[in-house]
Amino acid sequence: MTAQVNIRPVLHGDWPGIAALEARTYAGSSLVEGQAALESKGRASPDTCFVLELDGHVRGYLLSLPYPLFQYPHLAQTEEPVHRSRNLHLHDVVVAEEQRGRGWGTGLVNRLTAAASPAYERISLVAVDGMATFWAARGYRPHPEVGLPESYGDDAVYMSSEVPATGTGGSKEVSRFPCSVS
Repeated sequence: MTAQVNIRPVLHGDWPGIAALEARTYAGSSLVEGQAALESKGRASPDTCFVLELDGHVRGYLLSLPYPLFQYPHLAQTEEPVHRSRNLHLHDVVVAEEQRGRGWGTGLVNRLTAAASPAYERISLVAVDGMATFWAARGYRPHPEVGLPESYGDDAVYMSSEVPATGTGGSKEVSRFPCSVS
């Protein structure tokens, strides 16, 4: 059976699914922000926020917004006003647990990278839950001089990477692709 897969911009009706997925993913940690904070980050940059839709259901998301380099959004707070920056901060990327290991996270990040070029020079992020090695393997470099609040966790690391001149995710127009899901 072939699943209908779509990586697309976030729509208004996606927010309850995004918030539910975030709450499941970060349950029991200080990383849960809630729907209002997540939506504010989406409003800050709708062209750089995406969902992974499988058979009509949100199974992943990526939220990013312009933010000054070496700074980061505070968790659970709304983001108003929008920052003008050549740095794009990848605030959160989540794939539903049952869908992990299938390349969906890479697809979301590739879509972001394609959308980032040429408007942005860098992409920054805060690696949490021991993910700094994962991001380092993808070209992100740590900036240990950037202090992070406890709410991001003990092992959180601020990281950044240059945006490739042509993006890495192929064409910006490619947002739908069939994939067999068993």
